[in-house]
Amino acid sequence: MTLLLNLLWVTIGGGIFVFFGYLIGGFALCLTIIGIPAGVQCLKLALLAVTPFGKKVESGQTAQGFLSTGLNVVWIVTGGILLTITHIFFAFLMGITIIGLPFAKQHVKIASLALTPFGKAAV
Repeated sequence: MTLLLNLLWVTIGGGIFVFFGYLIGGFALCLTIIGIPAGVQCLKLALLAVTPFGKKVESGQTAQGFLSTGLNVVWIVTGGILLTITHIFFAFLMGITIIGLPFAKQHVKIASLALTPFGKAAV
C-alpha cells in the first residue's frame, strides 16, 4: 500500500516537482562552503519529498543543541517560512477533495520538516 501511495504521490500529488525543487536547491547550496549545511537539509527534504508515505519526522538527539537552534533560526528567516507556507497551501488544495486528503497530510508532514529541519530526521 505504501508503494502504491508513493507512486500516486509522485505522479498526481506533486511529489516530483517538490523533489526536483529541493534537489536542485540542495545541489546549488552545496556549491558554496557556507551553504553546505542548508544544502544537506534540502537533500534530506528531497528524499522525504519523493517517498513520504511510510516515513515520519522525529527529533534527533542533537535537536536541543545551540547549533541546531541557531541554524533553524537562520533557516526560517532565509526561506523556511516560505517553504512551509507553500506546503501548507498545497495541503489546503489537496484537502479540498476526499481523494487528496492523504496527500494533504504528507504536505503537512513535509511542512513541519521544512520549517525547522536541523536536528530532525525522516525515519
